[in-house]
Amino acid sequence: MSPRGVAIPDLRGRLFAAAERVVARDGAMALTSRAITAEADCGKGVLHAHFAGLDEFVAELVLDRFARSARQAEALEAKVGQATVAANLQEVALALLEALPPAVVGLAMTRPAAALHTRQGFQAGAPAFDAIQHAFTVYLQGEQRGGRLPADADAATIALALVGTIHHLLMTGVSGRSEEPKATTGRLLAVLLGGAVQSAP
Repeated sequence: MSPRGVAIPDLRGRLFAAAERVVARDGAMALTSRAITAEADCGKGVLHAHFAGLDEFVAELVLDRFARSARQAEALEAKVGQATVAANLQEVALALLEALPPAVVGLAMTRPAAALHTRQGFQAGAPAFDAIQHAFTVYLQGEQRGGRLPADADAATIALALVGTIHHLLMTGVSGRSEEPKATTGRLLAVLLGGAVQSAP
């Protein structure tokens, strides 16, 4: 356990990662302040010293993971012209499903105070699905300019459909089953891209 009075590097990240491990191993109902700090090997009062309570902590975890996911989606723009369009999109889509554990997102939505804090964060400008959708659209438009996607393809609608599928997979809690999300996103991309590019293997 970290000694009393010694600063813990990246405490938020350490607590967030610990919470995800607790939920993955023991389920959402097992997520308590004590379970989180024990998993993070921190003092029992550390979480409440940095967050108003478990609800705020859960909301901040969700906001943090959405922000990380938005950054992953934004990185797509640098991949224009590389690999295949479908492979690039699928790689990020699957990464988003891993970055946003359904049990954690569901927990934030079912705890009223956590849900309120999360909504307030989004209303204040924290990135959410709209930012991810925008990043997908920007990437697809870049591929259109490069000639790897037909000029008449509706980039915004393709991005919306892909984000909608990611949202559905998250809310139905299937991201832990690796084959189903990969197969689902692969089939979707084959339809959305109209055979113009090949899906990831």
